[in-house]
Amino acid sequence: MKIIAGLAVLASVMLPGLAPPLQAQAPKKGAAPAVQAAPAAPQADSNTPSSPGWIARCASASRDAPLECAVEETAVLTKTGQLVVLVNIRVASDTRQPVALVQLPLGLNLPVGAKLQVDDGKPVDLQIQTCENRGCYANLPIAPDMLAALRSGKQLKVSFQNLGKETITIPMPLTDFAAAYDKIK
Repeated sequence: MKIIAGLAVLASVMLPGLAPPLQAQAPKKGAAPAVQAAPAAPQADSNTPSSPGWIARCASASRDAPLECAVEETAVLTKTGQLVVLVNIRVASDTRQPVALVQLPLGLNLPVGAKLQVDDGKPVDLQIQTCENRGCYANLPIAPDMLAALRSGKQLKVSFQNLGKETITIPMPLTDFAAAYDKIK
């Protein structure tokens, strides 16, 4: 999985303690089409996002700093490599509570924000907090019921509106979320 350049800098402001030595990928300009991210499904369109699955990573800013761990999933357009959505869920070393950082593409209808939904459950509103040249960012604490839904669910849907007020939903499989999360808790 690749994480956006500058995410470590932004995360250090929004999520203190997230280690910066992570790989980076900057998205290219242009609106992302309504697409699907499913690693097991055949890729009929080369402009469809691919999603290799949830991965766990742990890092520390120094030997004396606490270990910060996170699970992460991205949806990337296979043809261009453009990042469409990144979801990073980390467990804060001090509170041991999960927090999600979501990166969305540019060209959003900002007042509407975004939504996270597991399967057909209740959507959770995301308030977009900031945008920069690589995308727009939102974070939220993950409540115990949302974590349980992520662990047992089949699909996480990230939805937002483009500037034309069209809703775009990016599905992200949850098949390996529980195993990846178990590695970091």
